[in-house]
Amino acid sequence: MTTKVLIVDDQSLVRAGFRMILESEPEIEVVGEAADGLTAVLAARETQPDVILMDVRMPNVDGLEATRRLLEGKEEGPRILILTTFDLDEYVYEALRAGASGFLLKDTPPEQLVEAIRIVAGGDALLSPVVTRRVIAEFVRRPPVSTVQPPPGLDDLTARELEILRLIARGLSNAEIAAEAFVSETTVKTHVARILMKLRLRDRVQAVVFAYEHGIVHAGEAAG
Repeated sequence: MTTKVLIVDDQSLVRAGFRMILESEPEIEVVGEAADGLTAVLAARETQPDVILMDVRMPNVDGLEATRRLLEGKEEGPRILILTTFDLDEYVYEALRAGASGFLLKDTPPEQLVEAIRIVAGGDALLSPVVTRRVIAEFVRRPPVSTVQPPPGLDDLTARELEILRLIARGLSNAEIAAEAFVSETTVKTHVARILMKLRLRDRVQAVVFAYEHGIVHAGEAAG
């Protein structure tokens, strides 16, 4: 099965570099390029990519706004990987909130870039423990937006699913969750799928953001 990729970056050399890497992969098809967020939104509607490599800092419409326009109010949509030069980029947190499936540094080695695209195309999220800790650090500074009214779907979670959600929010992998909850990895995957379905979330990144925003977990519970 071919994964269709749209490359969005305001630097033509960067786009050319990514295209060269991706076009050497038989399972990946580059369906287009865009130099700013506005063109990216239009190109995405036209080419229907599975994954978008989205630069953050661009003229006209930046990558953050483009991500919002592409994903806002949609349960389905392209998987967006945010590209940034700085791992401390303040945009990363907002991009994850907007629905991005993860982020990559622009100097990521080619094999890691290809693997990242495969991961998010397969429906998983690219959220390393380092990124999770940064997201959590943001929540330390921002109070949860909804601590009074429980969000829709939360009451539908079983006690076990709520426990798994808390472990996801700590940035644990399926293997780590399995060890912590004394269940198999297959069982963890089933729980994760049910949690995302019940809460109408796109992927694990959204689950992490959801858990902190709604006070289901607090920064002190984060894994170190």
